[in-house]
Parts: sequence; C-alpha cells; structure tokens
Amino acid sequence: MNGADHDRTTAGFKVRTPVDEARETFKEAITERLDGDRPFTGAERVPLETADGRTLAATITADRNVPHYERAAMDGYAVRAADTFGASNRSPELLRIADDAGGGDDEEGTPANTTVTPGTAARVHTGSALPDGADAVVMIEHVDEFDSAAELEVTDAVAEGENVAPVGEDVDADQHLYDAGHRLRPSDLGLLRSVGRREVTVARPPTVGVIPTGEELVERDPGPGEVIETNGLTVSRLVDRWGGRATYRDVVTDDADSLRVAIERDLTKDIVVTTGGSSVGERDLLPEVIDDIGEVLVHGVGLKPGHPVCLGLVEDTPVLALPGYPVACIVNAVQFLRPALRWFEGTTPDPHPTTQARLERKIPSEPGTRTFARVQVSRRDDDTDAAEPAVVATPTRASGSGVLSSVALADGWVVVPDGREGIPAGETVAVENWESNP
Repeated sequence: MNGADHDRTTAGFKVRTPVDEARETFKEAITERLDGDRPFTGAERVPLETADGRTLAATITADRNVPHYERAAMDGYAVRAADTFGASNRSPELLRIADDAGGGDDEEGTPANTTVTPGTAARVHTGSALPDGADAVVMIEHVDEFDSAAELEVTDAVAEGENVAPVGEDVDADQHLYDAGHRLRPSDLGLLRSVGRREVTVARPPTVGVIPTGEELVERDPGPGEVIETNGLTVSRLVDRWGGRATYRDVVTDDADSLRVAIERDLTKDIVVTTGGSSVGERDLLPEVIDDIGEVLVHGVGLKPGHPVCLGLVEDTPVLALPGYPVACIVNAVQFLRPALRWFEGTTPDPHPTTQARLERKIPSEPGTRTFARVQVSRRDDDTDAAEPAVVATPTRASGSGVLSSVALADGWVVVPDGREGIPAGETVAVENWESNP
C-alpha cells in the first residue's frame, strides 16, 4: 500500500479485511522474528516469588524427590506390619513403646534416632519421617494406649506400606514438570518451591509504547470541543494486565511530523500502539504516516465497533493504530494487542471465560462483520424451563462505540459471528468475560 496511491479521505472502507485474516497477517509479521522455540523478547531469571503469571522460557524438571523421605500419612504409631498380623478389637496385639536412642524430637515431631524393632512401636504425626525399622503406620483410632505410656494395644492389622507416603510419592527426581511456554500459576510456584527451585527462567515481558493522539485531548478540565484522554490510560493498563510493560506517552497532536517522531521514538519497543486518528477523516493521519515510514498491512477490519483499525510495520516493529472511540479502542486492543503480547512470547492467548445465557433482546448485525455486543447478565427469577440457562443476557441500551460506560458497566460481550445477521431474542449465547483473565 502506498500513501500516494490511496486517497484516505474519499476511499472510506469499501473493503474490510475479515478479523481472522487481519489477525493472522499481524501474527505473521511478529512471529517471523521469533528465534526457534525461544521467545523473541529474550529470557531472564527471576525469583520464584515474583514469577506468578510469567511465561517459562525453558523446560523444568524436578531437582529432587517430593517427599524426599518416607513419611507418615496419618497420626498414629509406626510399626512393623508383621507385628500387627491378626490384630482386632477382640484380639489386640500388645506392643512396647520404642525408646528414644538419641534424645529430642526432629522438626516433624518424631523422636530423634528412634528405631522400631520387633514388638515395638513409635509415635508419629502426619508428615513425620518414618523411623528406622518401621514399614507401616497404625492410625491413632486403632490403638489403645496405657497410662504407663510404655505399652499399647493395636486393634487393627496393617499391611506393609499402609498409611506411609513413599519417597517421590508426589514428585520423582528428574520428573518432567513444565514445558517452555507454560504460564505460571500460584500452585505451580508452590510445586517448584517443593522441588528446590528458588528462581525460574521466564520470557521477558514485551515492551509497548502507548501513544494517545488527537488535538482535542486534554488531561483535565475539558472545555467545549475538548475530551479527557482515556484511551491511552486504558490500553497501557491492559498491557500491564496482559503481561507486557507499557510506557504511557503524552498526547501527540494531529500533525504528521509530530506523529512520525512519536512513532520513531518508540521503535525500540517490541510494539507501538497509538490511539485515535486511524480512520479516513481529515485528521486521521496515522495510516498515512505509517505507510510513509513503513508499511500498512491492514487498514479497515470487518468488526463492530472498531473497523477503522490499522495494522502496520515500521523498521520491523509492529504498529497497531487503534480507533479513537473508547469502545472501539478496547475491542481492537482485545482482538489484536492481547494476542500480540502472547505471540512475542511464542505462546497463544487463553480463551476468555464464558457464561451461557439466554438473550433477552435481539442483537442486530450485518453479514460480513463480527459484532461485539455489550451485555449485562442477571439470574433468572422464574422456573419456566429448567433446561434453559439460569442466566439472562441483556444488551446495553447505550451501544455506540463512543459510549465508554457501555463497556465499563457491562458484564461482558456477546460475539456475533461474521456470517450471521444478528442473534434473535431467546437464543442461548456465550457471554465473554474479556476482563477476567490475562
């Protein structure tokens, strides 16, 4: 595409690229820069405590067994299983309490250096190391203790290994745990700590320059014709939530030279994102600027709200020009920026959580356009049909792409596929909670 051959102010969007095709084009522009299985952004070692939500850059295997010793799985007495053979309530087996040969207790509460010999038993707690000589644990409920504390009666026989957690029951040494590309969760951190890890190698967060544009934008106290800047703030916080590192720039006015300088300043980032100025009006200069200093890959996408999005490449740095209307900006950020941050790590985004709901009112849509309809959800207060979803989705009354409250106060959105002409009331739909996960 060449700016001289494209009259942006009169051509409009006669042809809109399908969403999936536009996303694939953007993905190819990013993933061509990946180096094999390694994340393009590189890797870094971080303490385990700070690794929640980070993406592993290397395979991890266990450094040791968990547990690394045989341990009691129940409170009770460690015994030799053979000494309990035939024990019952009517015919209990009498055992002596094993002496502590070394004095004191270990950190699990087991008498230190205790050895269980034939005819003896040793008191243990859940998690205690199994004393030498023992091969089973009798639960405390199946033992009658004498006041002298020197003997006890076992009223239930146990088999060898019963109520004992063997070495490596949880994890074996050298066991494969996670592949590169796995996104760490709190439970993963606990497991990694248990096998002796203190640090992990993770992908460096993609860096993003966020540039709000528009001569009408102000930071506070807007006058007539002025608007408080919100898109840059929203997008930069989304970047942080999605695992990137955003640099939130000052507003740049609608001037081609100023826009060019702003984009070129952030070419050191992994991706440049602008907000506003991406359509075909007189002040929509960004597609032309991108085309002048780089290449426009896609301009105009078949989605609503937000078809005036522009995807480009400048000196091998992806540039995403988001529309200025707040809802259109958010929709496109979710559709293009969110997956782009994952592509930089060599992974793909997780699907959004969804809630099945009965649609309360019709959602209109034009064929060939993927529509994102904001909805509020509520529980049904009737029992008309138990087979229907228990949740109702009601499209928001204010649906314009400039009405920020329509998305900020919504519970999610319903996606109308490209090939459908709306969704009728009463149909079961999937409500995407796009803000609930990274």
